[in-house]
Amino acid sequence: MKIIKKTGTESIFPYIAYIPETCGPKPALLLHLHGAGERGNGADELDKVLIHGFPKIVNDQNLQNCVLVMPQCPSNSFWTAKLESLRSFIDELIADYSIDTDRIYLCGLSMGGYGTWHAAMAYPELFAAIAPCCGGGMAWNAEVLNMPIWTFHGLEDTVVSPNQTIEMIESLKDRNPNFKYTLYEGVGHGSWVQAFSEELLQWLLAQHK
Repeated sequence: MKIIKKTGTESIFPYIAYIPETCGPKPALLLHLHGAGERGNGADELDKVLIHGFPKIVNDQNLQNCVLVMPQCPSNSFWTAKLESLRSFIDELIADYSIDTDRIYLCGLSMGGYGTWHAAMAYPELFAAIAPCCGGGMAWNAEVLNMPIWTFHGLEDTVVSPNQTIEMIESLKDRNPNFKYTLYEGVGHGSWVQAFSEELLQWLLAQHK
């Protein structure tokens, strides 16, 4: 696995990228948005983006022809306040890694779950699939979300109410035929431990525009 690190002076967001050795000339892009606890200065705190989610499970075999990118949000901000910057960042990644624009995936946990819902609503044409975990969106605007979606939440979450995801479920379950959800009984805020699995990774990578 090739690992690339870029600071905020080299990119719109500081980030770490995992690129499998078998990566072809037009790879997919999987953008992974961390939670509030992993925000940082983009320098000596950049490795915090590796603490949770897909960075824990990917390897040369299961990542296949895909670049996994984990940007870091500044300590004083939120992903939902950075949507235009995220859009520009994706354009930067498309150019830098010759990304297949029919296979751009977005996922995130907690604060990154909010960022995933909101970025997909702002730029629905951009993503082949999304996977928000323990976040929330704007249920009244869910009709714009016609891409495949798999969302997750722990029903015992006391940090982000599961009602945030349940509202999105109610808005999407009869509207989007490619929508599915998993609600975990007896699980609190850390539902990403169960959600960010080999099964989810392969589901995402199977989606195309």
